[in-house]
This record gives sequence, structure tokens and C-alpha cells, in this order.
Amino acid sequence: MTRESFKRIKALAWKEFIQIKRDPRSLGMALAIPIFMLLIFGYGLSLDIDHVRTLVWNQDASSQVTRDFLLNFKNSKYFKIVGYTDNYRDIQDKIDKGDIMMALVIPKDFSHYIESGKIAPLQLLVDGSDANTATIAIGYVRSVVSKYNVDLLTSAFRERGLNPVNSLDARMRVWFNMGMISTWFIIPGVIAMIIMIISALLISLTIAREWERGTMEQLISTPVKGPELITGKFIPYFAIGFFDLAVGVLMARFLFGLPFRGSYTLLIILSSLFLTGALSLGIFISVIARTQLMASQLASLATLIPTMLLSGFIYPIFNMPKFVQAVTYLVPARYYIVVLRDLFLKGNGIATIWDEALFLLLFAFFMFNFALRRFKKKVA
Repeated sequence: MTRESFKRIKALAWKEFIQIKRDPRSLGMALAIPIFMLLIFGYGLSLDIDHVRTLVWNQDASSQVTRDFLLNFKNSKYFKIVGYTDNYRDIQDKIDKGDIMMALVIPKDFSHYIESGKIAPLQLLVDGSDANTATIAIGYVRSVVSKYNVDLLTSAFRERGLNPVNSLDARMRVWFNMGMISTWFIIPGVIAMIIMIISALLISLTIAREWERGTMEQLISTPVKGPELITGKFIPYFAIGFFDLAVGVLMARFLFGLPFRGSYTLLIILSSLFLTGALSLGIFISVIARTQLMASQLASLATLIPTMLLSGFIYPIFNMPKFVQAVTYLVPARYYIVVLRDLFLKGNGIATIWDEALFLLLFAFFMFNFALRRFKKKVA
């Protein structure tokens, strides 16, 4: 790069900084939306199913056995007993209205079955309109019932002066996220989504705006070369993208309590690659669209939907159909989200995430070259 070329790039970058400063909408989008998205997703989106609203019909209410059994639900954070009833019609009405998620029906001879050593029947009525939540709630109930059965068996052995034999003692240890906090899983994906969407959308709009206002023709008529023009546009939004990354990391660490166990140097390097690819994608879109409306629609379509649905941000990729799994290999956010989660939670180095780093490098290289080749220094 010659000295004159560097001066032209510097002048273009400074012009773009001034333009961003004069455009409060773009500046607000770049600075406020990332914070807003992190707050909304961090506090509003949770994969944890807690406080399942439960209605109880205890037909054996006079028995201490049933009351002790229900304590397992009352003392659990996964259930919230919202009331009691004495008929099925009330249960049906509350499930239909969405007031409860499930109902527990204890038969009148429940304590008699338990005390006589027989299998006691127990009815569970669950709202299955949300299949995923219903499945998790049923799993919680099974866990409570299994624990209750183990306690009964242990108590029976002790009453006879015996110790349980050939029992299984499963001791679990959760790595990386001991509290099983879903926010720790979500926030790295939100950071990747912010960088991908905001970067591509902002830069695609600014270049499309140049075409709409006719100022691009003025730039084309100057001695500025195509690569210099692209680079000059690129630099300010690269700085904004890194500001958004810094905000995301700081909020993750100090607001949501995520640990950062990896290397900040590796985070900066790999984030630079991802940001370069995202900005280049925005430039490529703006060159194709040439109008702000079309650019915003294409940028949203190319970034929002794949990042939300096909990157593993919320939905696990291994649970998708095979042909959809194949498509996810073309989604850059898939690799960057793995990088962020590994750096935040696992503390892995380049030896573990080298394949993700390689794809991000290829993504940045090819998208930047595609943008340069597509942009022609001519009006039509």
C-alpha cells in the first residue's frame, strides 16, 4: 500500500465516522440495540423450566402419608402448587385457560396402598400443547416419584434391621456450568448474533444510502480505487463491531456472571475474523441491492434467520434433520458460537477449536474478496 493510498483510505474512514456521528439512527442502532438485545435475551429468554404451575386433587387428604408425599413437590423449585380442587371439571377449565400446566390426582386409597406395600396409583394430567415443556415437566414428576420410591425402600429395609444391598449410587458432576444456568448457554450466542446482524445490516445500509443519494457517483469520479473505497467504509464499522463485542463481553462477565476461562487474545483474533466476514457480507449485499430497503431485507434474511435457527444458538444441531444439519455447515455463526462458548465456559485453546478458527479465516477471506470483486468503480 502506497502512502497516497493510505491517505485516501484514512480520509474515507474519517468521512464515514463523521457520517455515522451525524446519523443518530445508525449510531443508536450500533450502540443501543446490542445492549437492548443482551438484556432482553439474558433476562427474558430462559431454557430452564421452573415453577411448573400445578393443581392438586388430594382424595386422601386426611392421611399424613399423602401430605408427606406432596411435600416433595412443595419443597421443589420445579413445581408451584397454585391450588387444590375436588373435581375434574375444575382441572379441565384451568388447563383450557392456561392457568396451570399440570394436575396431580391422588386417589382416596393412596395411603392404604403405600402402607400395605402395594403399588399405589397416581394420575398426572398435563397440558401437552407445548410438547417440549410438557416432556420436561413429566420428567420432573418421574424424578420426584423415583426419589420417593427409593426413600420408601430404604425405610422398609431399616425397619427390618437390614441395609439395602446391590444399590446404585450415581454421583454426578457437571463440568463448565455446575449450576446448569441456561443464561450461560444463551449469552455467547446473543453476542454472535449481535455482531453478525448489526455489522452486516449497518454497513449494507450505509453503502446503499450512498447509491440512493447519488454520492457514490461522486466517490467513483475521484481517484479513489475500489479496494480503497471498500476499506475506508470498512474501518469505522469494524471499530463499532469491536465496541459491541466489548459491551457484550463486559455485560456477560459482570451483569450475567459468566466466567471467562479462555484467552482474550484468541477472542480478539477470532472475533476479528468473524467481524471481517460479517462486514464483507454486508458490503456484498449493499452492492447487489443498491437501495436501503432491499439491503435491509437481504441483510436480515442472510443473517437473522440462519443465526437464530441454524447456528446452534438455541436449538441443538444434532437434533435437527440430517439435511438441515448439512446446511448449518454454511452458517458462519455456528462456528463463532462454538468459539465463544469454549472460551467463556471451557477455557479451550486453539488446539481444540482450530477447525472453527480455520472456517472463520476462510469465511473472512472469501467474503472480503467477493465484496471487492463485486464492487465495480462504475455507475452501471
